Amino acid sequence: MTKQDRAVRTRLALIRSAAAQFEAHGYVRAGLARISAGAGVSSGALHFHFADKAAVAEAVEDAAARALREAAVRGHGGDVCALQRLVDVTHRVARLLCADVVVRAGLRLNGEGAAGRVRDLRREWRECVQGLLAEAERRGELAAGVTPQRTSAVVLAATTGIEVLAREDHEWLARPSLTDLWRLLLPCLAAPRLAGVVDPAGSEPVRSDPAVRGPVARDGQAEAEAGRAGLALR
Repeated sequence: MTKQDRAVRTRLALIRSAAAQFEAHGYVRAGLARISAGAGVSSGALHFHFADKAAVAEAVEDAAARALREAAVRGHGGDVCALQRLVDVTHRVARLLCADVVVRAGLRLNGEGAAGRVRDLRREWRECVQGLLAEAERRGELAAGVTPQRTSAVVLAATTGIEVLAREDHEWLARPSLTDLWRLLLPCLAAPRLAGVVDPAGSEPVRSDPAVRGPVARDGQAEAEAGRAGLALR
């Protein structure tokens, strides 16, 4: 293993350790000593990679943001109806949150503005939901009188509430929980021709896919490859 590869691995270990500390103790109470110890490195190694705790938190947010954007982008395009893709992306994000502490911690840090508001992940989620509902309207997939604006407010409130509740109990992110939500919503939202067509449990098979392996693993590979090419990644 080259020196550069070791540096990448150390940085990623620090991000994951920091995420675990932020999730368990919150930004204020999470200490740099615990973060470095959790990564199995010295405090000096931590400061080589990050100037301070805010920089560590920003790195956690960055990793989470990339993973969430990838999950959202996979909900666009294709022949599947827009409403089904909306259902699918909520299940995909739930699996991601359940599987990866970095995503959970990054979303929580971003919501609390702990590392400064460089980005707004909840706004990005809102735009994803609104975009899919607008497409559903254009395709005639929404029931009469149902508008993307009013519907997005309901979906956003429900999904955000589930994410907050899941901080104490991950069962809220389980497939049955989201399936029950969509079983209640879809009869009110979907055009009659789609009755029984849109699967509230999601149309994607549950498997270990790239979106669930974790942003740190993917970023690590990208950063290692960029490092060998002499590039800098933020």
